[in-house]
Amino acid sequence: MSVLKKRVMVTGGAGFLGSHLCERLLSDGHDVLCVDNYFTGRRDNIAHLQSHPSFEALRHDITFPLYVEVDEIYNLACPASPIHYQFDPVQTTKTSVVGAINMLGLAKRVKAKIFQASTSEVYGDPTIHPQTEDYRGNVNPIGPRACYDEGKRCAETLFFDYFRQHKTRIKVVRIFNTYGPRMHPNDGRVVSNFIVQALKGEDITLYGEGTQTRAFCYVDDLIEGFIRLMDSPDAITGPINIGNPHEITVRQLAETVIKLTNARSKLVHLPLPADDPTQRCPNITQAREILGWEPKVELETGLGKTIAYFDKLLSQNS
Repeated sequence: MSVLKKRVMVTGGAGFLGSHLCERLLSDGHDVLCVDNYFTGRRDNIAHLQSHPSFEALRHDITFPLYVEVDEIYNLACPASPIHYQFDPVQTTKTSVVGAINMLGLAKRVKAKIFQASTSEVYGDPTIHPQTEDYRGNVNPIGPRACYDEGKRCAETLFFDYFRQHKTRIKVVRIFNTYGPRMHPNDGRVVSNFIVQALKGEDITLYGEGTQTRAFCYVDDLIEGFIRLMDSPDAITGPINIGNPHEITVRQLAETVIKLTNARSKLVHLPLPADDPTQRCPNITQAREILGWEPKVELETGLGKTIAYFDKLLSQNS
């Protein structure tokens, strides 16, 4: 079946998720414009795509307007780990809010369909479990994580206002914990932290007792969810949770990483950060019923591929 070739823009395209999305869109036969200011995105993530005739990379910060002709926009631009988004919290909020206004304005002008990479962080420290899309969240608007949480919440508001006011074709996905090759080695997230510590033979740090739960989705599964939502009928706007509903504790994750790396690392405990959610798990009923999507990659399989990536990265840098 031949695919209608589209010109697709991916903001944050040199980041962890963005680079995988660019790769997938190219393999599906589209022209891809990767836009990134390289704050957390890395050129190494897209180096293998630079020679592709349908790929173009543009250095640009989406807090400034952009004038290009595209058919679809995937808006992924925003630092997504606490270490990175708390480094310059005002810029984080601007990227989510001003960036959304600029990208929505572009979509309105060129009549493009636009996709927003929102986040499970819009639920804050949830009081219901697992989280469904109609849950409005429990977010601290003045805490250290608010620049990201509230920035993404405001971006969702803007997307739905553009949908109602301007009939802009929107798609909103709420991403839960995702992992895989090309994660930033210093992003402070548990998967990358644990793998890097284990490969270096260092002790593995757990915040609190490690009893907080997370549900980890492999990047290829997540990108498949993105594509299915973007290709769905215009009446399906989301927000839709995309993530893995299988929960494990952070301690179990650490023990699995130690086993897969054959490390001798010990577990050490540090205090819990402010507003760190104790539970985070998606209800993916909508993704299953509307998109026919659910994750396929087993945790140990995905971790094996991620460990191999970090092992190679560390050996190159040593």
